[in-house]
Amino acid sequence: MASSTDMLGMTDKVAIVWGGGYGMGERTSLRLAEAGAHVAVVDIVPERAEKIAEEIRASGRRAVALVCDVTVEESVVETLARAEEALGAVDVMATVIGLGVWGQLLDFTLDQWEEAHRINLTSFFLPARAVARSLIRNGKPGAIACVSSVSGLTSAPNHGGYGAAKAGMINLIRTMAAEWGPHGIRVNAAMPGSCATPRLDFGEAGLAKMKELLPLGRPATPDELAKAILFLLSDLASYVTGHNLWVDGGWNSTFLMQAGTGSMTNAR
Repeated sequence: MASSTDMLGMTDKVAIVWGGGYGMGERTSLRLAEAGAHVAVVDIVPERAEKIAEEIRASGRRAVALVCDVTVEESVVETLARAEEALGAVDVMATVIGLGVWGQLLDFTLDQWEEAHRINLTSFFLPARAVARSLIRNGKPGAIACVSSVSGLTSAPNHGGYGAAKAGMINLIRTMAAEWGPHGIRVNAAMPGSCATPRLDFGEAGLAKMKELLPLGRPATPDELAKAILFLLSDLASYVTGHNLWVDGGWNSTFLMQAGTGSMTNAR
């Protein structure tokens, strides 16, 4: 009987995690290594990437720390090339990058609107396309995953640019799945409702509200999102593509997204 690690099909696979040095991305990098993958940890902050890469190397897997601005195509292409030079051709990738841009739509500047889409949508499109091109060039199947948001399926009061970008991401994974499926490439998203990342402090009032309204009574942990991403990248999800996986503690069953709940949206 295969071990649980073997069931994931990650042993000696090469993974790249964009945003892999912090929050959900940090946990995703470590979970992939735990499952047997070698990991390229990409972050905008060098020290964060190196810290996680060193931890992975200490566990017996190979890892490289890389710095990249994922909204600049040249930087993405160069970073992927460096990752593959160090570890070999990439098999799977995750993008765990995103940030709320706050404000009422009537007050949004064009710069704010474009920033929301650059940080939350372009940051997925460019790495995913670069990795897909590599997989196709190398004749390899592969898997791609990202983190979407309930804000992309509902209204997004006070963070409309973020919600629109996440809606675009949800549509994009379906288009990528349709176009790249014939090449054996699967594309999926893990969708939190709220997640207690290092950037996000819900405060006592916010946590009390979640305990009252959410079926599971709390926000997700970064590791719970990382485990969902690992599943989507693994052989356990070998027939799953174009899917937006709710990882929301029952958020979707309680219809919570209404004016004023935007403060519960996650940041990576």
